[in-house]
Amino acid sequence: MRRFYQYLKPFASQVIVVLVLVLLQSLAELALPSFMADIVDNGIVRGDTGLIWRTGGRMLLVALVGAVCAVVSGYLSARVSAAYGRNLRSTVFSHATSLSLYEFDKIGTASLITRTTNDVSQVQMVVLMSLRIFMVAPMMLIGGIILAFSREPKLSLMLIAVLPVLAVMIYVVSKKVLPMFKLLQQKLDKLNLVLREGLTGVRVIRAFDRIDYEARRFDDANKDLMQTGLRVFRIMAALMPLMNLTINFATIGIIWIGSQRIDAGYLEVGGLMAFIQYGLHILMSLIMVSMIFVMLPRASASAARINEVLDSTPEMKAVAAGLNLPLSEAGQDQGQFKIQGIVEFCKVTFSYPGAEQPALTDISFVARPGEVTAIIGGTGSGKSTLINLIPRYFDVDQGQILIDGTDIRDIPREVLRRQIGLVPQQSVLFSGTVADSIRYGKQDATDEEVRWAAGIAQALEFVDQMPDGFDSHVARGGTNISGGQKQRLCIARALVRRPRIHIFDDSFSALDFRTDARVRAALRREVRDATMIVVAQRVSTVMDADKIIVLDDGKVVGEGTHSQLLDSCGVYREIVQSQLSEEEIA
Repeated sequence: MRRFYQYLKPFASQVIVVLVLVLLQSLAELALPSFMADIVDNGIVRGDTGLIWRTGGRMLLVALVGAVCAVVSGYLSARVSAAYGRNLRSTVFSHATSLSLYEFDKIGTASLITRTTNDVSQVQMVVLMSLRIFMVAPMMLIGGIILAFSREPKLSLMLIAVLPVLAVMIYVVSKKVLPMFKLLQQKLDKLNLVLREGLTGVRVIRAFDRIDYEARRFDDANKDLMQTGLRVFRIMAALMPLMNLTINFATIGIIWIGSQRIDAGYLEVGGLMAFIQYGLHILMSLIMVSMIFVMLPRASASAARINEVLDSTPEMKAVAAGLNLPLSEAGQDQGQFKIQGIVEFCKVTFSYPGAEQPALTDISFVARPGEVTAIIGGTGSGKSTLINLIPRYFDVDQGQILIDGTDIRDIPREVLRRQIGLVPQQSVLFSGTVADSIRYGKQDATDEEVRWAAGIAQALEFVDQMPDGFDSHVARGGTNISGGQKQRLCIARALVRRPRIHIFDDSFSALDFRTDARVRAALRREVRDATMIVVAQRVSTVMDADKIIVLDDGKVVGEGTHSQLLDSCGVYREIVQSQLSEEEIA
């Protein structure tokens, strides 16, 4: 938890104001019992009405100052804690998005959502309570003890005897619930996972009539979370009654002993009333501390989970070779750093973490500007894995991937990815307008650039038919348009940034043969100076490529043109024969 208080530094001045106001509030509350004792002992007992009015007026003034301090400090505390939570959430989100896919998958999407929302809220709540309760409680405790001892030292021994009992109660409960709170957050992760799967996969669930099954999964996860929560909160619920019982017995003891001292003439009634108030202040301050210790275990568990994200560092590391352009200059001026686009795989071997066999083995080929390099192979042959290595979603285990002769691990990822236009296998769109979806590839793209990219992707034919054209709304995930339309918008999104390297990961699968051919013809015509790497399942998509790379079981088994591979590569010939007739092959 200590690490997270550094995020309070931007609000240091406001925190200081809160501490001063809390100090004034505490002093005001501690002063009230003395005024009350003076009214009883010197005003009521002696019949001095003037003293009662004067002291009562001062008492009201002090109470008003304390109330104002409480309201203002509460308001500032809420503002500081809210801004603190905002900054911490932004930090966690930014760091999570910078992780490699391996770390992202290791933690899990559902868990990252919980850590960015619920876990941050738990830490934020403790910060709020720390600014208010954790500052008030010590002041009330120390001030109450000093004033109680100053009035009646012997009677104060009763309070000292109670303090260790309350402290032990708080310690035992805190130690008991800490591991249970960690388990509670894990159960919340599980619930979020089931909920996310149920919502994102609703079409599959309905198609296979598994609604009842998913409802049972959610009920089981929900019930598991509820049962764990009940166990935790039952233990916590037992703390408050025990503390109240202890405090009430202590109050009875104080009144009993105090009455005897009044009878003996050592203490006055007002003094006993003031002492009881100081005792209650002391004991209530311990209750406030107990509230912190009740919240602290859950916040500590949440803080540990947040730290796990913040301490995660991408496993991708740079090799020893250097960039022709200094990294510092590249980082400062990414927009002006351009590449030719020569992509070279040099004996590349890659394995997914925990996999028994490499996904790619000894891959070598070169893709040059002005050429279309196609990659084809059966399911599971490693096509998507291969192209995911180019933007450094993962790093190779052996070998090198070079761009213009420079290892991509020596190029800052921001610089590298700025020069790559990737159209993923799964079409992903974000909510907004059609123009927003295309401009996601280049935020400052002009209307002419957006229309140009849509034209190459053959998207104009359906965009112009929409009621609002490029201002038409696209739902999250593109659920209000067809699969082929989504794919064409994704192609336009990659084209609008005019990168030097275009990567199409089976990006024409949802297009009909006519549209597929038109898109490829437009690409050859409009972006002929760039490097194009096309992954495809359909032979018709790759047969006119300048170079075709045939993968089988993660290895290159053929390289050449369509006609060359028909004669030299059995795997390619089998793929062609499975898709084309003898007449088409001839």
